[in-house]
Amino acid sequence: MKIAVTGAAGLFGRGLVQVFGEGHQVSPLSRKEGDITDSATMREILRAIAPDVIVHSAAIPDIDECEKNPEQAWRVNAEATRGLTEIAKDLGAGLALISTDAVFDGTSRRPYKESDAVNTPSVYGRTKVAAEEHVRKLQNHWIFRVSALFGPGKANFVNKAWCKAMGGEPYVVASDQLGSATYTLDAAKTILEVIGAGVHRTYHVCNQGECTRYELAKRAVELAGLNSSNVIGKPMDEMKRVGPRLKYAVMDMQALREQGIALPRTWEDALRDYVGTLQPVS
Repeated sequence: MKIAVTGAAGLFGRGLVQVFGEGHQVSPLSRKEGDITDSATMREILRAIAPDVIVHSAAIPDIDECEKNPEQAWRVNAEATRGLTEIAKDLGAGLALISTDAVFDGTSRRPYKESDAVNTPSVYGRTKVAAEEHVRKLQNHWIFRVSALFGPGKANFVNKAWCKAMGGEPYVVASDQLGSATYTLDAAKTILEVIGAGVHRTYHVCNQGECTRYELAKRAVELAGLNSSNVIGKPMDEMKRVGPRLKYAVMDMQALREQGIALPRTWEDALRDYVGTLQPVS
């Protein structure tokens, strides 16, 4: 397969390129190659690549940044996706959107299924809901919702916890933000399998099990053999963040089970492997 990956310099984009590149012809597209909000340029770039599938991971994922700059968030996360959908249709390519658990409202008492209604409280979540709606207009599409990401190549929540622990510095994280966690390399392998199977629908892709952000950070530091006492859990209300976070965002991978695709391993098993490779990154 010929696969174009947007957001290739981002955390998940790096994982997608690494995994896909092991058996397919991959064209990594970062901001250096072209601005996704410039539809004319992206059309030229993608026409030259002639991909079978475009995997669209580029976005502004920072919830606070989206709240502070909503117009930019809509332009990058939603409108650029609409443009890519039109390009994919014209090229006869499939389009796989990387979405998020932030599309939900956080009030559920059971893991969210792909079919559950979305009702997000954040600008970021609303832009991703809109992106999903654009992509669903294309027959040959996939939507993959992922959760708290960790993986190689770029700074992330787990890497930051490790760096703080190495320096003996406090790391304050939410103690009441319960959700799923996603190792980028595991998710990329599952996504590749789903695309290969050719069943177009919405999928939740994360590592099995649930954890709070505090539990994830603390366990990472422990697995690294460092002192975890400086990982400090606080209720989200005390952290005074700009953008609203979901107190509950555990995802049920019902679609993967229905397709007979093996679920990714537990978050703790994935974390153990990742922690063994940790090094400072920016």
